Amino acid sequence: MFSGSLVAAVTPMRHDGTIDLAAWLRLVDFHVENGTRGFVVGGTTGESTALTDAELEQLTAQAVRHAAGRLAVIAGAGTSSTAATVARVARLSALGVAGLLVVTPAYVRPTQEGLYRHFEAVAAASRVPVMIYNVPSRTAVDLLPQTVARLAALPRIAAIKEAVNSMQRVRELVRLAPDGFAVLSGDDATAREAIAQGARGVVSVTANVAPRQMADMVAAALAGDAGRAAELDARLAGLHETLFIEPNPIPVKWVAHALGLVPPGLRLPLTSLEAVHEAPLRRAMIAAGIARE
Repeated sequence: MFSGSLVAAVTPMRHDGTIDLAAWLRLVDFHVENGTRGFVVGGTTGESTALTDAELEQLTAQAVRHAAGRLAVIAGAGTSSTAATVARVARLSALGVAGLLVVTPAYVRPTQEGLYRHFEAVAAASRVPVMIYNVPSRTAVDLLPQTVARLAALPRIAAIKEAVNSMQRVRELVRLAPDGFAVLSGDDATAREAIAQGARGVVSVTANVAPRQMADMVAAALAGDAGRAAELDARLAGLHETLFIEPNPIPVKWVAHALGLVPPGLRLPLTSLEAVHEAPLRRAMIAAGIARE
């Protein structure tokens, strides 16, 4: 489950911010058809902080039901409160998901021991495998490899999404991880390099709009076909860069809308893409082969 190309799925929203559930189910089909291995509900790219618990559970349940085992559905369960996260983990893990994605607590900046105890409580509450998520650029706390190694010894802690784009960090995680524990990249631009260092795949933003291309690139990298992986990744490089030209998920939702995949809506405090960024995104779409000149 925690290998290959996994998508951090956008949440389709209309102009008024309401969720488009029909588009949501079409997204599940789109990713099944294009080789995505895992479908992450309610991650950062899915505007997790703007979703209510009821909405997250509805999106998760519908994705699980519609996927019907055709790809792994993984629900984002992390909050900045351990008690709230544990309660959410218990509810979401009962919905038939293949796994949970749990980000480090943002803003509160716990110590490494605090992080260990947070995820220890998560593991005890979950019925399904857990992928911990380290993204210090957003959370202001860095889950260090030595702490990850401690956590990897716990039941249910099965993987990490590592969004520190350092190959030294990836190598250290791979070296310290026990057999069966998966290290996944959380950074599209360096995912191919991370796989060459022992990562098992990527949780991708780019896969929202170029799922087949990402799936093929990751498969080539995992198969050890470095030349083919580099060739495919070069075509995606523009997307890897421009999808972060404004804070995620603003650019990827603009591209997904341009492709007819989702409505154009976002929820405040996110706002629509500035017009000045449309041209570079279109060029990146053309280079990736998902749009024509």
